[in-house]
Amino acid sequence: MSRQATIERTTTETDVMVKLDIDGGGASKIETGVGFFDHMLTLFAKHGLFDLEIAAKGDLQVDGHHTVEDIGICLGQAFDQALGDKSGITRYGFWVLPMDEALATVSIDISGRPFLAYNLDLSSSHIGGFDADLASEFFQAFVNKAGVTLHVRLQAGTNPHHIIEAVFKGFGRAMDQATSLNPRVAGVPSTKGVL
Repeated sequence: MSRQATIERTTTETDVMVKLDIDGGGASKIETGVGFFDHMLTLFAKHGLFDLEIAAKGDLQVDGHHTVEDIGICLGQAFDQALGDKSGITRYGFWVLPMDEALATVSIDISGRPFLAYNLDLSSSHIGGFDADLASEFFQAFVNKAGVTLHVRLQAGTNPHHIIEAVFKGFGRAMDQATSLNPRVAGVPSTKGVL
């Protein structure tokens, strides 16, 4: 069963292409025009063992918001498409990840119900030209299009780079767990019979 997807989205603000193989090995080629965000998406692919290619051009002369949000939209659509009817998946994923002084918990339910709970307040932080509060915009766009419930909780941390890195690595690990196929699961993992 091939669990792959390619999504292309063009607006007056951005031009985004996402190519995803859920059952990859963590290879990535990320070019968004936002260096720190490239680094975070590379970490997500590496730790989630997803093969991921993203090429994006956006109105960065305005700011990174449109680019970051639209990549979240496309990545969410790619996961939704690649998972198909979600037969045989584990469905839930959970990871607690340390990055030096930072400790983040990421929990996922591939439920068909988009919801984001996110307690990071990094609104005054900038990392290499990246507005750290855009991470929440990325995750909100992702959950809306992937149809997942995502909880991101920060237990500890003072360095914004370490905090965001812990979240993206944990996000990759939790998504890998949730999307993994479980041979003991027959059909869709829900008593309703559909996700």
